[in-house]
This record gives sequence, C-alpha cells and structure tokens, in this order.
Amino acid sequence: QGDEIGVTFSLSAEHAGGDVKTAPGYKAAFDTFAEGGWPALGGDVNYGGMGMPKIVSAFVEEMLCSADISFALYPVLTAGAALSLAKHGSDELKERYLTKLYSGEWSATMCLTEAHAGSDLGIINTKAHPQEDGSYHISGSKIFITGGEHDLNENIIHLVLAKLPDAPAGPKGISLFLVPKLQVNDDGTLGARNNVNCGAIEHKMGIHASATCVMNFDGAKGYLVGELNKGLACMFTMMNFERIGVGIQGMSAAERSYQNALEYAKDRLQGKSLSPKAVKPSKPDSIMVHGDVRRMLLSMKALNEGSRALSCYISQQLDYATFGSGEQQLKGDNLSALMTPLAKAFFTDLGLESTVAGQQVLGGHGYVREWGQEQLVRDVRIAQIYEGTNGIQAMDLLLRKVVGSKGKMIEVFTAEVEQFITSQSSADMAEFIMPLKSAVEDLNEVTNLLLERAAEDLNEIGAAANDYLHLLGYTAMSFVWAKMAGVSLLQLGHSSNELGNDFYQGKVLTARYYFARLLPRRLSLITTIKSGGESLFAISDELF
Repeated sequence: QGDEIGVTFSLSAEHAGGDVKTAPGYKAAFDTFAEGGWPALGGDVNYGGMGMPKIVSAFVEEMLCSADISFALYPVLTAGAALSLAKHGSDELKERYLTKLYSGEWSATMCLTEAHAGSDLGIINTKAHPQEDGSYHISGSKIFITGGEHDLNENIIHLVLAKLPDAPAGPKGISLFLVPKLQVNDDGTLGARNNVNCGAIEHKMGIHASATCVMNFDGAKGYLVGELNKGLACMFTMMNFERIGVGIQGMSAAERSYQNALEYAKDRLQGKSLSPKAVKPSKPDSIMVHGDVRRMLLSMKALNEGSRALSCYISQQLDYATFGSGEQQLKGDNLSALMTPLAKAFFTDLGLESTVAGQQVLGGHGYVREWGQEQLVRDVRIAQIYEGTNGIQAMDLLLRKVVGSKGKMIEVFTAEVEQFITSQSSADMAEFIMPLKSAVEDLNEVTNLLLERAAEDLNEIGAAANDYLHLLGYTAMSFVWAKMAGVSLLQLGHSSNELGNDFYQGKVLTARYYFARLLPRRLSLITTIKSGGESLFAISDELF
C-alpha cells in the first residue's frame, strides 16, 4: 500500500498550505515502532536516549530499510536531526525537544535545498531576522524536504539553513535554526501553529510512501542552533550521519533483492543443467543450475555481505571517534571522515546493480508489479542522488579528503590493511592475502599518481573521482572479506562452533568468489584513471 497508494496532499481549511496523509497502515506501524522505544536507540542518555553505538544502530537501520525504505526515512531523519541538536544545541533546546524526538512523539527534518540551490548551499536565499526575545523570524522556501509534513506524530521539528541579512557571502554566512511546526510552550505543551506550511508534495519515481515536500517559511519563529554563521558545520553532523544511512539504504534494497531472487531461483524450473556429470531428469531443473543465474546471485551475495562488513567497519570508526580517546579517537575521526562518502556512494551504486540483477533473475516476473521486485529498483534509485549525489561524494573523497590531506588520510587506512597483511602467516590465507596485497599496492600507486596530477590540473581529479571511489571501495571490501575469511577458516578448524560449519563454509566460498570474480573490476578502474582527463575535456560543449 505504501507504494501503490503512497502519500496524499490536500489543501487545508485551517491553515495556509496543505496537509499530508501517509499511506494506510503507516500510522499504526509508526506507533508500534515508537512504543518499542526504537527512535531512542542511538540517542543521548541524558534526554531519554539509549546511547547505543553506531555499530548497533547501523544493523537496525539495515533491517528497517530492507522492510521499507519509505517508512525508515521518517525515524532515520529524526535520529540524524536529534544527533545534530544533541551536539550543537543549547541546553534549553535539548531539554525542550530531544526527549520528544526520542520518544517518537515528535519527528524532525533537515531543510537545506532550495529551487535554485541544490548542492551549492552557499547561494541559499532563506533569511533569518533576529527578534528582541532572542528568536529569529525565518522566511524562505525549501524543496525536497523528506517528512516535511505528515500525520505520523503531533509535531515536526525543522532544522533550517538560513542567512542573516548582514551575513557574509557564501557558505561562511549560513546559520542553522530550529523551527517547530507547532510552537512549544514553557511547560512543554503544544501551542499555536508556526508560520511554516507544506506547499506541495513531489510525485516521484519511487519511495512513494515518503512525503517529499515543498516547505514555505513565512516569518516562522525559529531558534539558533550552534553559533551564527557556522550552521553548515552543525548541519554536517546530521548530513554525515544521513550519508552513511543512505549507503545502508542501498545495501538494504540489495539484500531484499537477493532474498527475493534466491527464493525465486530455487523454485523456478526451467531448462537443464549443462554439467556432464549431472543426472538428466525428465523434468526441468531449477534455474539455479544455470551459470549466469549463479553469477548474478553470487555477485549479490558477495557484494551484500561485503557491504555489511564494510558498513560495520565504518560504524566502528564512528564509535571510536565518538567514544574513544587518544590515538584511537584520532584514527576513528580520520577513517570515518574518509569512509563516509565511500559508504554513501559505493553502497548505493552496488545497491542499484543488485536490485537490477535480482530483477533479471526473475525475468518477466521481475518487471511486473505483483512480485515487488521492480519497486526495489525504483526505490533504491534515489539513494544515488539525495544527500549529495554520488559524483559529489566522489569529489569529496578524492579532492577534499585525499588530495586535501596530501594523501595522509588514505595512508591511515592503507597502513591498517598493510599491518593486517603482515600479521597473516597461515598458508590457508594466501589466496586472500596475495590479491589484497596487490590491491593495496595498486591503490597507493594510483593515489600518488593523482596527487602529482592534482598539482598541475585539478580537472584530472574531476575526471578520476568516480573511478577512484570505486577503486577504494573494492579494495576496502577485499580487506573486510579477507578478515571474514580468516575468522571462518579458524572456526572451520574447530570441532564445534556456535554457527555451524555451513555458515563458515559459505563465507569462505563467497570470499573466494569475491576475490576471483569481483575484485578484478579494480583493474579496469585503474586503466581508466591512468588514461587521464584529456579525452574528457578535449571536446567543446558545442560538439556534445
């Protein structure tokens, strides 16, 4: 129903703008979710949160997004906004708003994009006018606001980027404001409606049950979060959280695609095995016997399990950055910053690949709506676009993180991988360690090449960024696959283990598939990067 019916918009008789109604069943589902305490999972314990680390919330997010990305967006965005508020908000704002966000009674949004200003936030027009009571009047219009208006809970808290009339030009003049849909009285009760309204909802390719709104602020009362003119840094606390979450959305859709395709492939009888050793029954075999079907299924399995392990690794770095100290905290800061754009772009690119592969396994049944597979293709497509397009993530990774640090940030990661390689002496691990060693050596070589080219022409970075992100992605995934293979081989050598030999045998065999059939993708990426950007920029605009 979320996909077939989606959200509906109707003009309100009670206020300017309109009201948004979520799909049938969504309100009851959200109430159940909130009653279970799940909105508080990663929240500040001082305001009713559970304080769970990111490594826990990442696994919960995956299950939630696999069930339904549209539904997951409401609580996940709220969690990100709460994180920003908890880190940058005043004690008064945290006391007034965080508890209600953690309880699920209220939800939250992030309001960045304007019609003329997509990724270039420095040119936003939304204005904030200071008032005598310390509040601000916010005026302007924002587009593509997820969960900007809905009926899941009684109040919606908007985190809005705006500029004071005398603010410096560009990104340095941006401030962050908290703007509630309904005013909150001193005793915590809800008061009058604020001057913020939904002007329309977008009609989208996918995620139909997620309300994507045009939000109009007409002198709405807002409150400063953090310091004046430093709002972008405050918002990036939320955006980095959300970018990893969007990567998890890609992985989630891919996992559901794999489960759908695997079940279908085992049941679908079509054709006969080509193996000379196979018994030729009178009835057709399942399509599991066909090499191309096995290729698609094993690719999904290997990429999904590798993505999950890499997501776990990145979440672990975030936890070190948040809860660690000393060198561990510094390393966590470095690696989480480096890996955030990778998580967002790499996992979502693989997510689309795997949902399309699952659709292909189902054949014609994957194209019709009743099987649900085509919805996954439509739903996951947005994940490559919002929270900063994947091309922007690639530029963030290569230009800001790698070139901007003169290679120091990527060295922290490669040094850890090299240390792991050195620690492995088992002959059984050689089949995984040798290709991993080659992959890291090639990554270092390409990184140094791009650092040299960047000194001469930054267009070389723009030409290489997307390929470099994927090169790092496949290399990083080979690192976590090697670690999983090592653990699995160790467990297979024990007479008893908790999960059973089938689990660990499956891991080792899938690792072999990854190293044999998927890691070699990096070789074509290296060739493309080394070819340079000349052919990309040699053609004038008129000749396109």
